[in-house]
Amino acid sequence: MIQPISNVYQPTNTSRDEIHKSISLIQNQFENVMNNIRKVIVGKDDVIAKVLVAMCARGHILLKDVPGVGKTMLAKSISASMACQFKRIQFTPDLLPMDVSGSNVFDMRKKAFEFQPGPVFTNILLADEINRATPKTQSALLEVMEERQVTVEGTTHVLESPFQVLATMNPLDHEGTYALPAAQLDRFMMMLSMGYPSESAEVQMLGVHLSSAPILSELQPVISREEFLHWQKTVPMIFVSDEMKRYVVAVIQTLRGDSRNLQSISPRSTILLARACQARGLLRGRDHVIPEDIQMMAPEVLAHRVLTADARAGREFINEVLSRVAVPN
Repeated sequence: MIQPISNVYQPTNTSRDEIHKSISLIQNQFENVMNNIRKVIVGKDDVIAKVLVAMCARGHILLKDVPGVGKTMLAKSISASMACQFKRIQFTPDLLPMDVSGSNVFDMRKKAFEFQPGPVFTNILLADEINRATPKTQSALLEVMEERQVTVEGTTHVLESPFQVLATMNPLDHEGTYALPAAQLDRFMMMLSMGYPSESAEVQMLGVHLSSAPILSELQPVISREEFLHWQKTVPMIFVSDEMKRYVVAVIQTLRGDSRNLQSISPRSTILLARACQARGLLRGRDHVIPEDIQMMAPEVLAHRVLTADARAGREFINEVLSRVAVPN
C-alpha cells in the first residue's frame, strides 16, 4: 500500500500516478530479492535490507566484521539475485593498482597500445578483504567509486550503469591488514556489520548449508539489470520536504559542533544521508521521506565518518546526537 503525501509534490516529468505504480512494482521486486537472499543468509534481514537500500541509492557498502560470519556470502547472494554482471577481486598485499583498474597493453599485431579493462568494469564488484591490500592499491578505487570512471595514462574510460561496490573488511587488529584512509571510507555510503547469528538462526543455517547441493549455486536472478536501474532512477522522485531537509542538516550540524567528534563530516555525507532516506522510503512503499527514515539511516551512513573507538560506539554516538535534535512534525 503506497503512502502518498497530502500536499505539495516534488516537480517531475513523470506523473504522480506513474510514480505510485513504479513504487508498488519496486516494493514487490524488493520483497522478491529479500526472499531469494533469505535462502542463503539466515536471520540477517535487517542487514540485507540496508545493503539493498544503499544499492538502490547508488551507494557503495563496506561490510566490516570478523572472518566467517557471511560477509562474502551475502555479497554473492545479492549479486546472484540480480541479473547484473558480477566480478570479484581478492585483495592481497601484492595486488597492484593496474590489477584493479586495468592497463594499456602493447598489441604486437597492431603495433599500438590498447586498454585492457580491469575487473572494476562490471555492474557489481565484490572487493573481498579490501584492507589486506596496500594503500596504493586501495587508492585505485577512489575515482571509480566516486565518478564511475577510470583514468589510465590520461584517457578516461566510463563504466556502464549500474556500478556498485560491495566490499568486505577484516578488523584492523587482525594480522596482515592496512587501515583504510578517510578518503576511501568516505566513498562508502554505509559500513555495516553482520554480527553473529542467533541460536535459532544458526541451527537453521546448518540445515541450509549442510545439504548435498551448494545452495548459492541454485540461486537464480529475480530482477533484471534494467529493473534494478529503474530502482535507482526512481529514488530521486521520492519527495523530501523542506522540513526533512532541515532535519538532515540539523543532524549534520549538531555532529560537527559536538566536541567529542574529532573528525569532519563532509557535505557528501549530507547528500548520501538524504539519498539513503529517499531509497528507504521507496522500498517501504512511500513517495516521501519521514523522520523515521532519517533516524534509521543516520547511524548507518554517519557512524564510520565520526572519530570513535569502534563502529558500535559510533552508532551510539549518532543515536545520542539524534536524541538532541528536534524532530519535525
